[in-house]
Amino acid sequence: MVNLVCLDLEGVLIPEIWKGLAALTKIEALNRTTRDEPDYDVLMKYRLKILDEHKIGMNEVKEVVAQMDPLEGAVEFLNWLRAQTQVIILSDTFFEFAQPLLAKLGYPTVFCHNLEIAENGQILDYHLRQEDPKRHAVQNLQRMNFKVTAAGDSYNDLPMLLNADHSIFYCPPDSIVAEYPDIPVTTDYKGLADAIGTSVPCSRF
Repeated sequence: MVNLVCLDLEGVLIPEIWKGLAALTKIEALNRTTRDEPDYDVLMKYRLKILDEHKIGMNEVKEVVAQMDPLEGAVEFLNWLRAQTQVIILSDTFFEFAQPLLAKLGYPTVFCHNLEIAENGQILDYHLRQEDPKRHAVQNLQRMNFKVTAAGDSYNDLPMLLNADHSIFYCPPDSIVAEYPDIPVTTDYKGLADAIGTSVPCSRF
């Protein structure tokens, strides 16, 4: 089998975009993320309702994202990992949100979703790439004879983590650690690299 690593994006390589939006708009309700709400559809309908109420559209979101950078050390870690093995980012973010940050990460391969945006920039709706996308991605990669190592931080990563051949938490909330004590926890990129190295032959990070 061929090794392949799947990583979550927000919280693992980049900051939470919605939290950045909350900070700059001073809208506390936008701080709610997949760490707090495991039902993604419920979370997104909640978010879009708030954006509509406050008249925040894609132009405002782009201004927020333009000010954000990858997490400290993320670029170096991702460059190291891509030199060791094949890497795919499995994310529940939206291409329209993440594109500027993906450029700063060196344009890794990302499977994510899309937004429906009106001509005036209003965000009308969201469209998933497919239902339960992280589980399907991992399972289909395994069918193609890949041995999948996965790392994530939130409830929406569980379908990926629970189906991968080897799974790792990266800086998760205490609540999810308590619920899934068998998944090893890492809190920095050195620890994540070491954990990946238990299943994927790697040089030292």
